[in-house]
Amino acid sequence: MVTDWIKVRLPVGVHVDRMRSILRKRKLVTVCEEAHCPNIAECWETTATFMLMGPVCTRGCKFCAVTSGKPGLLDKDEPEKLAEAIAEMDLDYAVLTSVNRDDIPDGGATHFAACIIAIREARPDTLVEVLIPDYLGAPLQSIIVARPVVIAHNLETVERLQSVVRDRRAGYARSLTVLRQVKEKNPAIYTKSSLMVGLGETEEEVTDALHALRQAGVDIVTIGQYLRPSQWHLPVQKYYHPVEFKQIEETAKELGFVFSACGPLVRSSYRAGELFIKNIVKGGMYEENSSHV
Repeated sequence: MVTDWIKVRLPVGVHVDRMRSILRKRKLVTVCEEAHCPNIAECWETTATFMLMGPVCTRGCKFCAVTSGKPGLLDKDEPEKLAEAIAEMDLDYAVLTSVNRDDIPDGGATHFAACIIAIREARPDTLVEVLIPDYLGAPLQSIIVARPVVIAHNLETVERLQSVVRDRRAGYARSLTVLRQVKEKNPAIYTKSSLMVGLGETEEEVTDALHALRQAGVDIVTIGQYLRPSQWHLPVQKYYHPVEFKQIEETAKELGFVFSACGPLVRSSYRAGELFIKNIVKGGMYEENSSHV
């Protein structure tokens, strides 16, 4: 088959069972499960991407497997539960993301920031990467002040396909503004974004999106194959060959990204990016800087 290179391990084994047990005990949610990530078996050997503020999103993007609807109340104990779970898992790198909570005045940014702070206080040596919604203004500032090592926000697709792929409340210009403002407020924080391919974009459009991300000061980019979660979601227009992903990665390198990961199963919270950041920090190339906040 043309897609023989898209193969993954089933999410079974001691590590997976242990992770599920810890998460269920504290009623925590991971995007690994909710978004049907194909890399769950590999990633759960060392880390997990926690999804904050519940499993229900107020937006309905046509590529995403996360449930859309009316969310419940925030769990005020979630920051403490999260910190406890990360300590029990003995993680040296934690990735946090969340559903969109348009039902909350600040989008849930204050709660998100509280989770980052709780981890930093309980596990000072644990590096925290966050993948945030399109916060701007004061909500974005609260995340920056919490000082994660990486702040990611996904562009998701090329400019022409934004309204087709993403919820109408999202937008290409808004997402680029989020990433640009993080860098302006605190240049020491690494910024990161992700694109899916296979939705009908052209090679030129992908290159244009990469240019736009670099102009916004983005340091790290990941690009992966879009895989259709269900019949309700957008169909795949094209399955990219690994050689084509290699060509995209070469373009990203030429544009000056500090790190790029491109491949059929690459996702936002890709472990290669995690290992890259850990090596930077351990090598003394990262220095916390709050003077710009």
